[in-house]
Amino acid sequence: MTISRRFLIRIAIASATAAFLSLAGLAAPATAQEKVTVFAAASMKNALDNANKAWGAQGGRAVAVSYAASSALAKQIESGAPADIFISADLDWMKYVADKKLVKEETRSNFLANRIVLIAAKDKAAPVDIKPGLDLAGLLKGGRLAMGEPNSVPAGKYGKAALEKLGIWASVEKSIAGAESVRAALALVSRGEAPYGIVYQTDAAADPGVAVVGTFPEDTHPPIIYPIAILSESRSSDATAYLEYLKSEKAAPFFKKEGFTVLK
Repeated sequence: MTISRRFLIRIAIASATAAFLSLAGLAAPATAQEKVTVFAAASMKNALDNANKAWGAQGGRAVAVSYAASSALAKQIESGAPADIFISADLDWMKYVADKKLVKEETRSNFLANRIVLIAAKDKAAPVDIKPGLDLAGLLKGGRLAMGEPNSVPAGKYGKAALEKLGIWASVEKSIAGAESVRAALALVSRGEAPYGIVYQTDAAADPGVAVVGTFPEDTHPPIIYPIAILSESRSSDATAYLEYLKSEKAAPFFKKEGFTVLK
């Protein structure tokens, strides 16, 4: 093989390699933008799944949702987990990520409101008058009170605040079955592993195995607000359109159906 032929072959290989790398570089961002990744509080699953189906039906790109306790999701975001939108079940965990400059502040707003309720297995449900001095420990009869982990999971924090305001916390503190999310607490009651539980009214409505036996007065706990925001590291070109859709009149019925109050 002559030197000139070797040179030409090397040039051809180099050109092909450069073209490949160029195409690969162009393809990578497009792949990253093929879907909107959402980190959402576990209590939103039914409503958000239905809203996402409608979004897809009207031509929106695929949405991938990771449901968990807001505390866990906030920590994942802090650790660099890739996501486009965060929907927290309380203001504290949204503030946590915002204070670390992890959200686009101009997109942050209060999205939904909720209530907390006392639930029991449907076949054992009897109305409970939730008021100061309620003998909740007596109702438990040695069983556990299922709720989100009281020091981190939003539903658990709201529940603890309400029980403290009613003067009940000290009597049931040692009977708490602190769950990793509100849906996990719901499951404990639905499966009969705990006689009572404290969950959002939206979760209670999603499980036919439980019934609401009482609703906690709104003045016994901080307002239950779900804020939403686009994350600073979002790479989705559809994140803004998707967020606007969730806050639109088109999506509102999906959240109202599950018991949320849509905030304007």
